[in-house]
Amino acid sequence: MNPRRVILGLAVLAAAVAVVLVARSAGLPDVRGAVEASGVWAPLLFVLFSGAVTVTPVPRTVFTVAAGVLFGSVTGVLLAVAGTTLAAAVAFWLVRLLGAAFVERHAHRRGVAWVRARLDRSGLLAVLSLRLIPMVPFAVLNYAAGLSGVRFVPYVLGTVLGILPGTVAVVVLGDAATGGSPHPVLLTVSLVCGLLGVAGAVLAARRPVAGRTPVEQPA
Repeated sequence: MNPRRVILGLAVLAAAVAVVLVARSAGLPDVRGAVEASGVWAPLLFVLFSGAVTVTPVPRTVFTVAAGVLFGSVTGVLLAVAGTTLAAAVAFWLVRLLGAAFVERHAHRRGVAWVRARLDRSGLLAVLSLRLIPMVPFAVLNYAAGLSGVRFVPYVLGTVLGILPGTVAVVVLGDAATGGSPHPVLLTVSLVCGLLGVAGAVLAARRPVAGRTPVEQPA
């Protein structure tokens, strides 16, 4: 396992825990009251800021947790998905229109090659299955999609469907961890989505690339 990825994962976990602790110390009702008092500005700024930051290789987990903390389960899921989709779309077009030459220099890397081999095979199904695999970094898939032949609409649709299970699970847990009161049905949906995400990840990772020799998964 790549030591840098372990360190990055620990940093993301620590940041997520910090978000929860800050919300608890500030008082969740006070935090959400301030968010509600801002009207449409808080949701709008959240989507724009999370989308802008996660265009870079910064993991989106902190924003997913923050969505549950600040906005609750239902609104938090919608905003987290919107911010993630915005980041995916911007990264796709930045690479395709402006940055392909830069990213192409890294196309030989094992992780990028593994992702592109699957994206070049098909559109919606490839993006959907790859989004379900936790060890495929969000930003790497965005960049590889811009370099591949996948079309934009299947890419976006596959992104939304692929991130939904994990996003629902994390947002609902973030809401519950900070003393929120998510509906029991949402907690059940969170558990089911988490299980679906794990099952989909296993199936997608085991699926071979048609017409190619098996490519080792990214470390």
